[in-house]
Amino acid sequence: MSRALEAAEVTRCEEVVDAFLDQWAAHGHSLRAGRELRERRFLLVGVDVDAEAPSGCSIDALTNALRRLGVELGVSFIDHAPVWFRQGEEILTVSRPEFRQRAASGEVTSSTRVFDASLTRVSDLRSGKLERPAARTWHGKAFFREQVGG
Repeated sequence: MSRALEAAEVTRCEEVVDAFLDQWAAHGHSLRAGRELRERRFLLVGVDVDAEAPSGCSIDALTNALRRLGVELGVSFIDHAPVWFRQGEEILTVSRPEFRQRAASGEVTSSTRVFDASLTRVSDLRSGKLERPAARTWHGKAFFREQVGG
């Protein structure tokens, strides 16, 4: 999301998302879903697609619920354009063009730890693929092609 949540916002976010997931359905069938909030800024929602896959309408419902919550909290939950990366203990968010400039200047490198918002499997999350060196994510090919052999 566009910034880290404060403690009270974390509580509100978890309450709203849990309430939504408790009633989330696709074509009249309940979805087995869960959520996790990491680093106070990455809301991860997963669905057991073997039990019941989400439909386009159910995904739209989640997106709309997150947009409404975002307005309430003053954050953007739905924004795939930025690049999130760790600089020391701080997590920074910049546009892709700005990240490219930082890569060109050497301010960030292929070993900079980035957050990969393209994950689609819980197993990838559990195996630590959310935060990895840029060279081991799509960021490596996009921003450090010559450093990672692409």
